[in-house]
Amino acid sequence: MTSGAMSQVACTIHGIMSRLLGVLLLVAGANCMYASNSAVVDLRPNNFDNLVLNSDHIWVVEFYAPWCGHCQQLTPEYDKAATALKGVVKVGAVNADEHKSLGSKYGVRGFPTIKIFGLDKKPEDYNGPRSAVGIVDAALNAASQKVRKVLGGKTSGGESKSKDSKDVIELTDENFDKTVLNSEDMWLVEFYAPWCGHCKNLAPEWATAATELKGKVKLGALDATVNTLKASKYEIKGYPTIKFFAPGKKDADSMQDYDGGRTSGDIVNWALEKLAENIPAPEVVQITSEKKLRAACEDKPICVVSVLPHILDCQSDCRNGYLKTLSTLGEKYKKKMWGWVWAEAGAQPHIEDALEIGGFGYPALAAVNIKKMKYSLLKGSFSYDGINEFLRDLSYGRGGTAPLKGAQLPVIIETTPWDGKDAEPPQEEEIDLSDVNLDDKDEL
Repeated sequence: MTSGAMSQVACTIHGIMSRLLGVLLLVAGANCMYASNSAVVDLRPNNFDNLVLNSDHIWVVEFYAPWCGHCQQLTPEYDKAATALKGVVKVGAVNADEHKSLGSKYGVRGFPTIKIFGLDKKPEDYNGPRSAVGIVDAALNAASQKVRKVLGGKTSGGESKSKDSKDVIELTDENFDKTVLNSEDMWLVEFYAPWCGHCKNLAPEWATAATELKGKVKLGALDATVNTLKASKYEIKGYPTIKFFAPGKKDADSMQDYDGGRTSGDIVNWALEKLAENIPAPEVVQITSEKKLRAACEDKPICVVSVLPHILDCQSDCRNGYLKTLSTLGEKYKKKMWGWVWAEAGAQPHIEDALEIGGFGYPALAAVNIKKMKYSLLKGSFSYDGINEFLRDLSYGRGGTAPLKGAQLPVIIETTPWDGKDAEPPQEEEIDLSDVNLDDKDEL
């Protein structure tokens, strides 16, 4: 064979090998969605127990399939979260299409599925946004719970309650109907057994959730081994069992099963979602006193403050139109649990000054966070679409904020509530000229 022919054969073989190597790399890349230098740890059946279950670390674990489009979309965000959490929380991923035994063991039925393995290594489903920020927030919440447990010490012995369970209401067969069924409040009730290990693990989470939900949702606990009448009534067959009682009027059958997670964050989020579903649209309250303002806004994450034109400039039909728009938006955003208030132009000058509203004319609107003493001013149109766009951006974390002028709640002037009627324009005083002699002249 001539040297030229050998060279051609060598080039052909080199080309085939290059293409084959490329195919192998593509296959490898398809089976493992994260690079070898990624902060995401590749988890398999032969290392899962040792790395995850037998470690003291909190783990966030994604179960994925390489062919899954949603998994591919999640990859950069999950990678980013793993990098941000490095040294704080461990982040791993399981190719559950290849390692079906792990997916089956943890009940994975769809991709991607993310689970958080906390202090007790009992996995909790992550159902938050598929973004780096959402995953990081959930991971840090799990780490925070671990620290609190270690700091406070786990419950032990026959005690099912946490040391700090002051906001958990103790329920019995005798007080259950009066305390729960006869109240207008929303309730979550835990049925437990003192010897139950899962109940002991839940106790500090339940206590933390009760404190965080105080004033919104009531949390109770009933020892089902002692109070057997209620345990039998609600067909309690395992421990702990959590039942939900909606706000408003209740009867003996006013109960649903709780189907959320077992961390304090899960319990709080589930309860607030249910509360929001059951609450009526907020009232748009006129600011006539400091008490009215505080009742409507003080414990709310945001208070929507409107200043409407003076009644002489905008009579009842006009004003009611504005109030209807605000009420409709209050219904739309009721799950946010915001406060909604309004004042007449000029009636609360300190509010207008603090929010720097005067320069934009009336009607005007601002969203205020009383706890942080910050606000954001509507600069678009005071219409359903204009306000909706402003509030939507605000709920997504977009839009600028400014510190409340004076860094404290403005002075509120006590005023008379609007009676819902038109205003009579002021009458000009008539001057009687009958006694005036227009022919009289004053001489200097």
